Amino acid sequence: MTVRAVPTDGSPAPDAPQDGPDPRRVAAASSVGAVIEWYDFFLYGTAAGLVFDRLYFNGLDGPAAQFAAFGTFAVGFVARPVGGLIFGHFGDRLGRKKMLIWTLLIMGLGTTAVGLLPTYDQIGVWAPILLVVLRIAQGIGIGGEYGGAVLLAVEFAPTEKRGFFGSFAHIGVPGGLFLASGAFTVASQLPDEQFLAWGWRVCFLLSIVLLAVGAWIRLSIAETPSFQQVQEKKHVSATPVLDVIRSQPRHLLLGMGTRFIEGFTFNLFSVFFLAHAVNVVGVDRSTVLGAVMAGAALGVVLVLVSGALSDRFGRRPVFAVGAVTGLLFAVPATQLVAGGTTLGIFAVMVGGLGVVYGVVYGPLAAFWSELFDTRYRYSALSFLYQMSGIVASGLTPLIAVWLVQRADGGLGLVAAYAVGVAVLSLVCARLLPETRGRDLAVDDVAPGLPVTPATGR
Repeated sequence: MTVRAVPTDGSPAPDAPQDGPDPRRVAAASSVGAVIEWYDFFLYGTAAGLVFDRLYFNGLDGPAAQFAAFGTFAVGFVARPVGGLIFGHFGDRLGRKKMLIWTLLIMGLGTTAVGLLPTYDQIGVWAPILLVVLRIAQGIGIGGEYGGAVLLAVEFAPTEKRGFFGSFAHIGVPGGLFLASGAFTVASQLPDEQFLAWGWRVCFLLSIVLLAVGAWIRLSIAETPSFQQVQEKKHVSATPVLDVIRSQPRHLLLGMGTRFIEGFTFNLFSVFFLAHAVNVVGVDRSTVLGAVMAGAALGVVLVLVSGALSDRFGRRPVFAVGAVTGLLFAVPATQLVAGGTTLGIFAVMVGGLGVVYGVVYGPLAAFWSELFDTRYRYSALSFLYQMSGIVASGLTPLIAVWLVQRADGGLGLVAAYAVGVAVLSLVCARLLPETRGRDLAVDDVAPGLPVTPATGR
């Protein structure tokens, strides 16, 4: 990858867009669309912890029903690499904008369908089967969403503010969680019978309204200047995912390692700790959801702050601060969850979803984007994020439940797992180069990498 210095005389960076949409408007559009899609995805995670074991797996005993519900949650993460490969391929071949419209449609319609799905008592075994099918659709949609949303913000941003503008795409995760938890908090005010009968469904049916809003916003944004340069120079990759594996395998594998603490932290706190606090410790459902909302709200702010700080101090140092904080917070977090006090639950969610997650996640949009060449960047980000997400994100609740069973109900092994994850991600970040200031302009095509003219088909 070509490295070019960032000008120090106040002139624009070489890859900063001189004309076209305001980067702030593009970043806002990226974040709004991402928030909507992640709202859809996280609704399922919240429902898996609070509803699905009682409505779709009630033919099983208690722990087995929860394990099955978390299993369908994990299915979405297994499906995400499929969406990442499909939309990453065509995003590098045909453009970022077109793929983002399709991913929004798939997510919105799939989530709405979950809200209409009959229960196990109504249609028997077809209920969990159809639930899995819709979860797969969600996984495919969000799998293609991530890379496009990040590149929409990053590839429009000026070099010296790429960390900040790129982080707008990353507020989709805590922002979507905030909305999903908020929707379930409101629905949880209903009596339990009404909540299970129809209250939770309203949260899913709202997705059709958000779909219309998101589609209108994304249709108003132009294609990114970096991809336009690829088209103009006829450097479109014929097989982008194979090209990135062949050309930059080390960056890809180490990038997946830095992703581990991000995905693990988010799903440990927002899914496993939520379910454990409600179903095992006996904390009131609305209390835990309120704590999740507080953590997610702080996460939105700190994602932007840490993204901006990475423009000044570098991607790796800011990421390391978040990862070390996660390592130090692992044992106290499990102890506070086990204690079950309201203050303790709020401290856990604010510390995990707000501080640790916010600081770790903020710089990664720019960090990962700057590691890879434009002609296969969408595929690289999709592969990195979705393949690592199977273990780092999707299997986290299942692994945590298994570790609790091995520890006879204690959370000590979960804390040890969290420490190991933090160490792994810190080592991977240390082995990657600092990328702040790198030019995203089209590089010369590496020898042996096939390219084909962009035909628009």
